[in-house]
Amino acid sequence: MKYNTLLCFDYGTKRIGTAIGQSLTGTATPLDIVHCHKNRPDWKQIEQLLEEWKPDAIIVGIPVTMDGSAQVMTRAAEKFASQLEGRFRLPVFGVDERLSTYEAKTRTGEQREVDSVAAQAILETWLTGTK
Repeated sequence: MKYNTLLCFDYGTKRIGTAIGQSLTGTATPLDIVHCHKNRPDWKQIEQLLEEWKPDAIIVGIPVTMDGSAQVMTRAAEKFASQLEGRFRLPVFGVDERLSTYEAKTRTGEQREVDSVAAQAILETWLTGTK
């Protein structure tokens, strides 16, 4: 199945970056940051993003170490992906997010709150890998 509109999440325990992308153009654009409270995502804000953009599928960045092994945040991101799938009944795909924050900092020149640009980089990785 071809997924035209994709919503991507760069999961974190304080902030979750978001980006929207199109498979037709192969492009992604950063969106809002979803804030977390006590390590819990603002599900209402996530639901609003889904209602606004109506994606065909969801992409979640899965953090791993440079050698590809799991780290502390790996399980948390996988759990978040599972929760998205269960709540919103959309296909959810995990993608290796290694170096996405570094890429976001390089693109923006900023050191903080680059989560949505990192989500953009993650989604671009997915779009490039599925063509």
